[in-house]
Amino acid sequence: MKIRECGDSMLLVEFDPVIDPIVNARVIALASRLRDRRARGVRDVAPGYCTVGVHFDPLQTDLRALEQAIAEDANALEDGAEASPRSPIEIAVRYGGDEGPDLEAVAAHAGCSPAEVIERHTARTYRVYMLGFVPGFAYLGRVDGSIAMARHRVPRERVPAGSVGIAGEQTGVYPVSSPGGWQLIGRTSCVMFDASRPTPSLLLPGDLVRFVPAVDRVR
Repeated sequence: MKIRECGDSMLLVEFDPVIDPIVNARVIALASRLRDRRARGVRDVAPGYCTVGVHFDPLQTDLRALEQAIAEDANALEDGAEASPRSPIEIAVRYGGDEGPDLEAVAAHAGCSPAEVIERHTARTYRVYMLGFVPGFAYLGRVDGSIAMARHRVPRERVPAGSVGIAGEQTGVYPVSSPGGWQLIGRTSCVMFDASRPTPSLLLPGDLVRFVPAVDRVR
C-alpha cells in the first residue's frame, strides 16, 4: 500500500494495481473505516477499483496526522476480508431492439448470436467495484471475455437512463440520461439513482448484481 499526495487537498491510497475482488474489498473496508473516523477536515472518501481518494481541507487538516491515521486503518484490515457479503441484486433488462441498439454488433464481434450474448451477459454475478462518471453509475465486472468490446470511438450525445452497456470487460447501467460511449445491449426500468431516497444510489461498492431478461421482451 502507498499513500501519494495529489495536489494540496487530496491523498490517494494505492493498493495493488489490479482489478480483483479481494483488493477491492480492502479498498471498500478502508474507505468505510476512514468515514467512520470522521477526521477533522476530511471532506470526502472515494473508493475506486484499487485506490481510495481522501479529499480534505488543507486549512483544517494536519497532513501527517491524516497520513498516519490512514496507515493505521489500512494495517488493521483483515487479509481477504469482504466488506460485507450481500445477496445479489437482480436487475431485469429488456435486451435488443431500440433499447439495445448495439446488441447485434456485440454478437458479431463475439462471433455468436444475439441470444448467446444475452445468455452470457446474464450467466454471471457481477461485483460493483466503484461508482463514478455520473451519480449512481456503478462499474461492474467482469463480463465473459467473449462479449467484451471496446467503447465507441465517438460517444453518443445522449444515452437514455437505464441503458445497459458493455465497455471492455466492464458492464454497467446508465442511471441518468447522459452522453456515453458504451456498447448498449438493453435497458432496465429500475431507477438506479434518486436523490430523494435515503440512499440515492441503488448500487453501492461491494454489492453483487445479476442481470435477468425482462419477461415482457427479449430480442
